[in-house]
Amino acid sequence: MSPSLYYPVTTTFKNEVEYLDNDENSLMGCYASLYPNLPILENSATSSWVLPFPDHETETIRDNKKAKRSTVTIPIWFANFSSHSNSFFNSINSSSSVSSIPRLHFRDHIRTYKQRYFAAEAVEEAAEESFNYSNCEAEEDGSCADGMRLVQLLIACAEAVACRDKSHASVLLSELKSNALVFGSSFQRVASCFVQGLIERLTLIQPIGNSSVGLDGKSMMNIMDAASEEMEEAFKLVYEICPHIQFGHFVANSIILEAFEGESFVHVVDLGMSLGLPHGHQWRGLIQSLANRSGSQRVIRRLRITAVGLCVARIQVIGEELSIYAKNLGIHLEFSIVEKNLENLKPEDIKVNEKEVLVVNSILQLHCVVKESRGALNSVLQMIHGLLPKVLVMVEQDSGHNGPFFLGRFMESLHYYSAIFDSLDAMLPKYDTKRAKMEQFYFAEEIKNIVSCEGPLRMERHEKVDQWRRRMSRAGFQGSPIKMVVQAKQWLLKNKVCDGYTVVEEKGCLVLGWKSKPIVAVSCWKC
Repeated sequence: MSPSLYYPVTTTFKNEVEYLDNDENSLMGCYASLYPNLPILENSATSSWVLPFPDHETETIRDNKKAKRSTVTIPIWFANFSSHSNSFFNSINSSSSVSSIPRLHFRDHIRTYKQRYFAAEAVEEAAEESFNYSNCEAEEDGSCADGMRLVQLLIACAEAVACRDKSHASVLLSELKSNALVFGSSFQRVASCFVQGLIERLTLIQPIGNSSVGLDGKSMMNIMDAASEEMEEAFKLVYEICPHIQFGHFVANSIILEAFEGESFVHVVDLGMSLGLPHGHQWRGLIQSLANRSGSQRVIRRLRITAVGLCVARIQVIGEELSIYAKNLGIHLEFSIVEKNLENLKPEDIKVNEKEVLVVNSILQLHCVVKESRGALNSVLQMIHGLLPKVLVMVEQDSGHNGPFFLGRFMESLHYYSAIFDSLDAMLPKYDTKRAKMEQFYFAEEIKNIVSCEGPLRMERHEKVDQWRRRMSRAGFQGSPIKMVVQAKQWLLKNKVCDGYTVVEEKGCLVLGWKSKPIVAVSCWKC
């Protein structure tokens, strides 16, 4: 950890603390408003803040017990990035005492403070990793100072936008535009995408309380439902060049084939039909594997595929192509479409015949149903659970882009997409037009959705494996460990995937990462 960016912070957790509403937009703003009497010793090398953060192990502590002391690291480099940031700290009364914080019961607010603690951790880790990426590239290019300056500008601008300071944000954006180059280093390129997102978010800023902006009422399952021709072309390139989706298809099909072992009538429900990728690549692979089975294993008498999605014309073309492909291989395929998004899907929409084995497949879909409240996703998961599938296979981005605070989401997504752009650097030449299309027409759209959108329009709500595990457990699912790390690594070698990609097993899930940074995770669930 860079000593120039972080200071040690000693935190004391008290049972009774002051409550803060959940609608704060800026993480640092939360600190300032939550701790108005917090002293800061700016001139001391051993300065520390005393903050009432909760320990991970104190959820069950009674009001009459003392909590343990813990030491965490909180990034305070925001104060050094811009004069605007300093206003947060200068406004704090250093002569006040922490003991003056009003006493209220903590038990009702423990969840709020845990969220703030995790958001702070995300900011710290993401900032350090982003700095490392830019630092490594800067050393190669001989411009270390420029790389660090770009990181500082991005963070300062994100904070200004979170604080609704249009004038200061506009000044920072002007400088960012001249430094974040589309054909520059990997961090310059990813920064250009985040600059686009910050510009769009800035234009949508309205007085607090106005929630009508950005709602057009359009029903979509994912951002590909409203994709332009350029974005569709870029998504095809992502599928062909990046191993993320193909890896998910390989692992998912392996799990499905195991579930179909010895069965005659099998049924797959595909949520989103793999984002509308042409030709139905995943199901061609499955049909081919079923056709290649020999002897007693080849007992499939009928394969049914039910596609759930809104782009009926596109899905219909895929279905017709798959039917011809299956017929040529001697597989009897029945293809049907349910024209609904996941939130409106009902059990009666999925026709499940007797004696057939049902499998549900979700590739980068369920995160789009995650909302501010748990209701929407819980309803979808409970509906799926009611169908009693033999397995539910889920592939999702493994990153925390759905935190309660904008600044935390910004830093986590900056960390995540910096890794992706770094991998593209290793796979394609610097001025390759394919890379530019993928970055500017696909990944940039995901980034802009995370950074600039709120409410129903923010669909890219990626979450980490642990969070999904809790959500699935609440819906009645049990994790089924995936034991195929060796096969997954062999798949990487067979497909000549770029060096730097790794596969690890994490608590029963298979995680594909780039240089230890998780990218996508595949998990298997049973009722």
